[in-house]
Amino acid sequence: MHAAYGFVGAGAITAAIVEGLSTAEPPAVFLSPRSRSVSQELASRFPHVQVCGSNQEVLDSTTSIVLAVRPQIARDVLAELTFRPEHVVISAVAGVKLAHLAEWTAPARQFARVIPLPSAAGGDSLTVMYPDNAVARDLFRRVGGLVVPDNETNLEVFSASTATFAAHLDYLATITRWLADHGVNEGDATTYIRHVFGQLGQSLLHRNVSFATLTDEHMTPGGINEQVLTALRRDGVPDLVRHALDQVLTRLRS
Repeated sequence: MHAAYGFVGAGAITAAIVEGLSTAEPPAVFLSPRSRSVSQELASRFPHVQVCGSNQEVLDSTTSIVLAVRPQIARDVLAELTFRPEHVVISAVAGVKLAHLAEWTAPARQFARVIPLPSAAGGDSLTVMYPDNAVARDLFRRVGGLVVPDNETNLEVFSASTATFAAHLDYLATITRWLADHGVNEGDATTYIRHVFGQLGQSLLHRNVSFATLTDEHMTPGGINEQVLTALRRDGVPDLVRHALDQVLTRLRS
């Protein structure tokens, strides 16, 4: 029997997963009518994708259900749906614990929490999942690799770490603006920073060494990289990052 997956919620992460699933032998995909423009665009590109008339129709079409709605509305969305014992509920909703999933989707019996990445679109997501679940494992192996932490608490730590994406990009934007402020053409500045840090990112994927080792390799004693790193550490930037992450983790656990 061919695999089939239903998605309740049709935002950016759903779009990335569906695109990653659209390979030579794609599974059937049933999409929520929420964010209809996203759903319709995916259905127009991929013949195995169907937009359902309601979220309940998604549940009625398959037993493998991915939840990808905003945390603030998750309970209300699920309260309108009728689950069956054979449903496998795979939640990409940040901060919603397994105990709440079990309560809100009863009488479903299987649950997993996941943290898929936008790179699922290209089959390159390293998805964090807890607990291990055969249906969820099969789904996310189709769009990349998997990390299965020892417990749900550690999954939430992984989830908090993803809150750094925008800050990292803003750091690169700050460097780009600094170049432009000093007379460099803005387009050239953007192209240069994209290239430099894109190449640096590739080196992280291809070398299995510690971040401390890579840091040492990218600076020389008394050099300019060491100067900037020392200044940032002196001004408490690493401590600010840790503090911000602690605040996110507290929010996810509340």
